[in-house]
Amino acid sequence: MAGSSARLLGAAVAALLACTSAFAQVSLPPENEPEARGLAIAEEMDRRDRGWGDATADMKMILTNATGATSERELRLSMMERTGEGEGDWSLIVFDRPLDVAGTALLTHAYVAKPDDQWLFLPAVKRVRRISSANKSGPFVGSEFAFEDLAPQETGKFTWVWLRDEPCGERSCHVVDRIPAYEGSGYTHQTVWIDTDHYLLRKIDYYDRKSSLLKTLTAGEYDQYLDSYWRPRDLDMVNHESRKQTKLVWQKYQFRTGLKESDFTPAALERTR
Repeated sequence: MAGSSARLLGAAVAALLACTSAFAQVSLPPENEPEARGLAIAEEMDRRDRGWGDATADMKMILTNATGATSERELRLSMMERTGEGEGDWSLIVFDRPLDVAGTALLTHAYVAKPDDQWLFLPAVKRVRRISSANKSGPFVGSEFAFEDLAPQETGKFTWVWLRDEPCGERSCHVVDRIPAYEGSGYTHQTVWIDTDHYLLRKIDYYDRKSSLLKTLTAGEYDQYLDSYWRPRDLDMVNHESRKQTKLVWQKYQFRTGLKESDFTPAALERTR
């Protein structure tokens, strides 16, 4: 249901990643009920990011290889909040630069109890390709983000288990394991750090199908919009096996821009360039 741009990338994107400014002290289940406590933490994070409607943002994607060489790409993100039963948010990512990837677009319709629908438009072949569940763990356009990382991370798509509370930098964080309940995930589980103040996502460790640490996503500082919604300035994904890194830098967030359902259809992908 509700989701934010950082839950898309993490959030996703995936993500990813917002809260409202003034909430009463949260009452959580006791520590001896780790699944109930973990779910309550996730639901509180989700609850604080409702009502934004639709949003857009510009992004820079900075790719760093194992030797430290970098390259940059420019992208646009659009999102629409969905509140229907079983629905997740919709998102659209479009590459603008460089020319070899310009016009490439990824459309995601997220769901809670069934696999997400994802479509990829490749301008070089001028066709829209549906991403199957078996391929969603693959890398997105050469980055360290998988297709599934870029889908809105709906609370109901995971089993949540509270592990502990601990310091995270100058803050305190709830540390929660989330176990994908959807088909075709490349991860056995993900360990998530959520701050105890604003319930913002701070870090995710991703464990591969052998339960080995594969990647770590770290969120940068947050800014507040509309006196309600917090968004990260950047997201940094590090692959511990390849030693490659992908950083997303977010700019020009706008909310309630009047986007329509017709802006988020496979047929619209060919008009995104």
